[in-house]
Amino acid sequence: MTTLEPVKVGICGLGTVGGGTFNVLTRNADDIARRAGRPIVIQQVAARRDNPACDLAGINVTNDIFEVVRNPDIDVVVELIGGYDTARELVLEAISNGKHVVTANKALIAVHGNEIFQAAAEKGVMVAFEAAVAGGIPVIKSLREGLGGNRIQWLAGIINGTGNYILTHMRDEGRDFNDVLAEAQALGYAEADPTFDVEGIDAAHKLTILASIAYGVPLQFEKAYTEGISRITSEDIEQADNLGYVIKHLGISCRTDEGIELRVHPTLIPKQRLLANVHGVKNAIEIMGDAVGPTLYYGAGAGAEPTASAVVADLLDVARDMVTEHKYRTPYLAFSGIIEQSDQAPQVLPMENIVTAYYLRLMAVDRPGVLARVATILSEQGISIEALTQKEATEGELVPIIMLTHRTRESSMNEAIRQLESLADVAGSVTRIRVENLDDNA
Repeated sequence: MTTLEPVKVGICGLGTVGGGTFNVLTRNADDIARRAGRPIVIQQVAARRDNPACDLAGINVTNDIFEVVRNPDIDVVVELIGGYDTARELVLEAISNGKHVVTANKALIAVHGNEIFQAAAEKGVMVAFEAAVAGGIPVIKSLREGLGGNRIQWLAGIINGTGNYILTHMRDEGRDFNDVLAEAQALGYAEADPTFDVEGIDAAHKLTILASIAYGVPLQFEKAYTEGISRITSEDIEQADNLGYVIKHLGISCRTDEGIELRVHPTLIPKQRLLANVHGVKNAIEIMGDAVGPTLYYGAGAGAEPTASAVVADLLDVARDMVTEHKYRTPYLAFSGIIEQSDQAPQVLPMENIVTAYYLRLMAVDRPGVLARVATILSEQGISIEALTQKEATEGELVPIIMLTHRTRESSMNEAIRQLESLADVAGSVTRIRVENLDDNA
């Protein structure tokens, strides 16, 4: 192929991201061609329905996505249909037909990425997926290439805009979870079924990908711990604020001597931390490298053109590297031989082995000796209390007890909570939220 021959692209899916990609490629065609050293042209589009935001005049349009992957004139298939099964079939067939793939599908990569990358390596084709994590923020390229000289120690991110929108408005306006969720759905920030967003599954898909690139381990979504934000109350947000913290729904991955942590859950972080000041639907990821220290990547984590920005950047990379021998290209997950050497990779730790600090809130009868019994249970599990707040109440009434603990093992906290909930003077379940300082000097 000469340097002037155009790269021919087939776009599968013309929804929000597909439409944005079509428009960015069309609008910025001249600049993109100059950057790539050759034109990148849309050869064919597969869509179930028209997107009124796109001018498809003169474009070969089909409603059969598999027609695109079988089209001999197409060099790169852009998969923007979402989901697991059909997307997997589409991408594997595209690879089998010798086509490069660009995708924004985090679920596909997190769950089927190992299989897809193995197939792509055997065919010598590229699979690019910058848009799969944090929309338009170029965090994958930064982690895979810009930070390539670092040993990554930890990363933590607000990587789901819906959850961040809900927690931001709960904190700013004192509203409860269900009220803000309904508003987010009305505004289109949350799906009719918000489970993937508010229960942490979407964030876990993205965290799985980031951790694999950070540490050189295979994708292991099934080992990620996920906990949602639906049980966070305005009381918890207020108490955290009083203690100097903000509650964020974080994806956290850390390299330890025992293995790799991979967890998504509500987290108290100090107000002065960078991530504590990321509001609304915005995303942000902080990465700690041994050489560079902390770096922060912030921006729009979703939306038509922010995500299209990442898709088109991947197309540029593919266009530049098509003439490069496969073995000289950047590895899919930053490290060579990840899948082949998976038995040598650090293991993902079970949640019981995680060590962190905790915020606890429990409702107890206000009578002498209750606090002492609570403190004894924690002490017997080796858990020390950093701060304790108990509101005044009439003797015999239920009163909230708020505690911050020092760092301890999750298994010890699980046992302590089991014993606390069995006390006759403690009503209902104990609320537990993990606390992370995200120390820049870690």
